[in-house]
Formats: sequence, structure tokens, C-alpha cells
Amino acid sequence: MRPIFSWTTFDVTNLLPPYWQQDIQVIADEAEIRDFPRTPVLSREAEDVTHILRGRVHADKVQHSLPWLYKLYRSDFLELAVEAYNEPIDAALDDRYGIVLNVQRGKTMRFECHVDSNPVTGLLFCTDHPAGGGELVVSHDEAAVGVKAIERDGSVIRPQVGHLIFFDGKTHPHYARVLSSESDVRVVAVMNFYTESCPESTRPLELNRHLFSQG
Repeated sequence: MRPIFSWTTFDVTNLLPPYWQQDIQVIADEAEIRDFPRTPVLSREAEDVTHILRGRVHADKVQHSLPWLYKLYRSDFLELAVEAYNEPIDAALDDRYGIVLNVQRGKTMRFECHVDSNPVTGLLFCTDHPAGGGELVVSHDEAAVGVKAIERDGSVIRPQVGHLIFFDGKTHPHYARVLSSESDVRVVAVMNFYTESCPESTRPLELNRHLFSQG
């Protein structure tokens, strides 16, 4: 029997500071954009896909350049995660991966088909895409591999600016669709959260070695 997929959405606009979108855009313009190799352990890409063009603002830059966002991750957003799951939730102790920004530009970038190492994922949508493109697609089949399989049987979540969602990305493979316009930009803040049954200590060491050249 396939696991049931659901997500919880909060409109957190009232928690965000004035001009927060401008602050995000400035940092998003400094994203590292390149062909990233498949993520070890977590990738659910088809075998013939070795790299995915995408952009990332790493956690250290988020912490130092967007201190209000880092603070929300460890305070108000953490409280909302607890409310969503009705159980104890922890933010990451390791600041190298607690919260990052994912960035897409134009019609050639998407995000990797993958599962998460953490049991609870938080996404703050920083841009709006009412015309389509950039949707998060989450498979109902935990064995799904590749874009076609995820699209075949999945839930589609449209980014809505100022909305924070929580979902189980560890069980359900997911990816972000390409954008519909060359001029479009998609920015989302990605947050790792942990539970008592799946604490941060379960994060694969191989993943840290891949990302940071150390455990």
C-alpha cells in the first residue's frame, strides 16, 4: 500500500520583514549556478542523467546575509513545523545545511529528482508563478525514479509567494519543474527539520562528504 502524501501550508507573510522579497532577490542574484552532479544516496534521477543545471545560495551566505530568515527558521518557522506535525521537531544543529536558497532562472533549469535526508522539509516560496512552471511535483510512489515516473502519479504544488509548506520529502521523491518563461526566476528557501524518530544523526555521512568534502 502506497504511503499517503499530504502537506501543510501556512501564509507567513505577516512574519516576514518589510522589503523581504528585495532582500531575497539581492542574495539570489549571487547564487552559484552550474551543472550540479547527482546527489549521492538521495538522487532519484533516471540513469542517463548525470548533472542538473540549477542554482543555490549556500547556508553560510543565508545566515550572514539574511539573518532574519535564519532566525525565523529557528524560531517561528520551527514552531509552525511543530504545529503541523503535532510532535517535537528540531532544526538542524549543523549550520552548513539547515537553510539554503534554491534558485532557477529561465527555461533550462529544474531541480533534481530526489528524496530528502530529513523527515520534515520546510519550503518558503519567495516568488510567485501563477502562469505555471516551477511547480513542486511530489510522487505518491516512493519507488519512483526520474521525471516521467514522478509526473505519472504525483501531487503538484504551485509556488505562492509568502507561503510556507511542510511535507515528508524523505519518503516521497520530488523535483521542481522548469519555468515557463526565459525571464522568470524561482526562489525558494529550503529548510531541514528532524524528529525524535529520525534525528539529525541519521543524516548520511556520504552526503556531507559530497557537499563539504568532509563528514
